[in-house]
Amino acid sequence: MSVRLVSAPINIVFSKVDADKEAYLREYQYLSESEDDSINQWLKLARAKGETNDTDPVLLNLIVELHKKIDALERFLKNEEPKKLSLMYEIPIESIGFEHFKLSQDILEEGVEYYGRVEMPVRPRRDVCIFFTAIDKSLAKITKIHERENREWAAYLTARERVLIREARESKE
Repeated sequence: MSVRLVSAPINIVFSKVDADKEAYLREYQYLSESEDDSINQWLKLARAKGETNDTDPVLLNLIVELHKKIDALERFLKNEEPKKLSLMYEIPIESIGFEHFKLSQDILEEGVEYYGRVEMPVRPRRDVCIFFTAIDKSLAKITKIHERENREWAAYLTARERVLIREARESKE
């Protein structure tokens, strides 16, 4: 099997999906839906109605992000931070593709399903929850990821490709 991957300096925490599948599915839903908070719902509705047409998009995004930071600070002060499940392994990802990734160590069991969280180096920093199946001891295929997070994954992959192309050009000069 030929899979196109590019190097990516990110980490993943994960565990086998076994008896805890329901708990993993709940966390997957909860963490993925946490981006659909009231301010995002309001913004989507305002954009759909065309109420943001005369607004500077950069300024609007800045205000929305500030609102989210204040909400996050409020949750932290009230000790309402989302409780994340404890996962068994934490390991660097060596490289990623659109539907695959390769770990830096051979610790997967071929054919076994896993659940994990990848801390994406995007703003704002957040975890992308995924389910994946091991193809071999280090290569995995993503089997379940939310659509919005899939777009972020693809955007990160594209950005990494651009960086590597730039570095390759600079080394030739």
